[in-house]
Amino acid sequence: MINAENRIDMKTLQEYLIKKGINPSFQRLKILEYLMENNTHPTVDNIYNALINIIPTISKTTIYNTLKLFVEKNLAQTITIDENEVRYDGNVEPHAHFKCIKCGKVYDIKIDSANFDYNEVDGHKVLECHIYFKGICKNCINM
Repeated sequence: MINAENRIDMKTLQEYLIKKGINPSFQRLKILEYLMENNTHPTVDNIYNALINIIPTISKTTIYNTLKLFVEKNLAQTITIDENEVRYDGNVEPHAHFKCIKCGKVYDIKIDSANFDYNEVDGHKVLECHIYFKGICKNCINM
């Protein structure tokens, strides 16, 4: 889906949204493209600031509603690693997140899924799993 310039093919994104039962409007396509191309775990404000020059008529309400739809259709997940902000992740595969308390960046952390069943825990059916770590990232440690 990503080409040599690390860009996502819009036709592929359009087909992906249709397959998930979502009308592929230009705004939805650009929001999904941003999520897929930027593994920065953005907030609504981050997405708005990135897209306002491309789509001058876009609103934060449109972004909120689109992200809510993406979460409902399992195209994105919310990250609430801090109680005062909500971030979004286009990677819906099981993984953990690490937030650096110095620079504020959020990183994906791979979890060995061979030792963890994401579908069932102690007889309970798991619908969501969020694993968060906080500390100082390796970039900040080395500064």
